[in-house]
Amino acid sequence: MIRSIRFVLLLLPAAAGSVPAAAEVIDIDWGARGRFERQVTVAPGKFAEVCGKLLRNDRVAWRFEASGPLDFNIHYHEGQAVRYPAREDAAAGSSGTLQAALDQDYCWMWTNKARHPVSLRLALER
Repeated sequence: MIRSIRFVLLLLPAAAGSVPAAAEVIDIDWGARGRFERQVTVAPGKFAEVCGKLLRNDRVAWRFEASGPLDFNIHYHEGQAVRYPAREDAAAGSSGTLQAALDQDYCWMWTNKARHPVSLRLALER
């Protein structure tokens, strides 16, 4: 079975409730090694998000490094509720393994609350 994760980079205006200014969706090609790596710049007040469908008990090892602090979480939606398997504030790096609890779309998300851009390097591995 082919599983894919989409990389979504959303650039939002600073005003709350605004419509995204731009969105880019990239289907990840895990390749022969089962890895996806990306480097992005997260603008001030914006966020980057990596999302994709996982099946129950799928495991994804993840890690990231950033040039400054970013608020980070892994989340999924269950009805109206948002569940957070991982959450860290002001992290410049972290790593772990996600084991999917449900067949669900899971998202890795980084938010830049600083006044300057932050370079983010991330890696996912099945």
